[in-house]
Amino acid sequence: MQKLILFTLILVYYNFSVAQTDSLNKKKVLILATSESVVTIGTFTALNSIWYKDYPKSKFHFFNDSKNWLQMDKLGHAFTTYQVASAQKDIWLWTGCKPKTASIIGVTSAWTYQLILEILDGHSAEWGFSNADLLSNSIGAGLFLGQEFAFNEQRLRFRIGYKASPFAALRPNVLGGNWSERLLKDYNAQSYWIGVRPALFLNENTKFPKWLELDFGYSVNAKIIGDENFYQTSTTDYYAEREFAFSLDIDWEKLPIKNKTMKKIVKPLNSVKIPFPALFWRGKTCYLGFF
Repeated sequence: MQKLILFTLILVYYNFSVAQTDSLNKKKVLILATSESVVTIGTFTALNSIWYKDYPKSKFHFFNDSKNWLQMDKLGHAFTTYQVASAQKDIWLWTGCKPKTASIIGVTSAWTYQLILEILDGHSAEWGFSNADLLSNSIGAGLFLGQEFAFNEQRLRFRIGYKASPFAALRPNVLGGNWSERLLKDYNAQSYWIGVRPALFLNENTKFPKWLELDFGYSVNAKIIGDENFYQTSTTDYYAEREFAFSLDIDWEKLPIKNKTMKKIVKPLNSVKIPFPALFWRGKTCYLGFF
C-alpha cells in the first residue's frame, strides 16, 4: 500500500506540473490535488477490502483473460476509463485549465488509475496482470481523447445500463450477494451502449431533435462462469449467449436547458442508459424488451 500511495502522489504531481502551462487558480489546484489524493487512496483501500482481501497474494504475474465473460469485463474497463477521463476533464476545467490540456490530464489520470488496478491484479493469485484489460483501458481513453481533439465534444456517448438479473443467486460469491456487489460483479445485469445523435448527419435546418440519440448495446445472458458458457444445476442447464440491442436515448447536454446549474446537474446522466424499450437479438431470436 505504501508503494501505491507513492505512485498516486506522483500521478497527482504530474497532473499539477502539466497543468502549469495554463493560467490556473492555484488555490483550486491545491484543493483538487489534495482531494484527489485522498479519494484515490480511499478508493484503492476500499477495493482492497472488498475485492482482494479474500484471495491470496502472489508474485507479479500475467494472466490471459481475453475470452472471459464474453468480453463484458473488457467493456467495463473501457467504460470506466472513458467516464473517469470525462469527469477529470470537467474537474480540471474548474481550476482554469484549458480544454485540451484538461482532456489530456483527464485521460492520463484515468488510464493510470486503471493501470494501478492491473498491477494489484498482477499480485493476486486469483488473477494476474491482463494485457487485454490494458488494451481495453486504452480504447476507452482513446475514444474520449480522440473525440475531444477531433470534435471538441463527445459525439459518441459511452453508457452503462443495469437491470436486475436472476443469475447472481446461482453463484453469489462470484456474481454478488447483495445489490451493491451485483452492480459491480454480475455481468448479466449490465449492458454497455454507444449512442449517436442522428442530427449530426442531417442538415442544420432540418427540424429534428438535436438531443435524440440512437443507442446500440451489448450484454450477455446466463453467463455464470467466466471462462465457460455452460452451467448446470440439479434442475436446469444454462447456456451463455451474447445479446445485441437497439434503443433510444437522450443527450442531456443538447437539451434546451438555459439554467447553467441545471445543465451541470443533468450532465452526469449521459453516462447512464435511461430505461427504455429496446429491440434485442440473442442468437437467432429477436424480441422486444426493456433495459
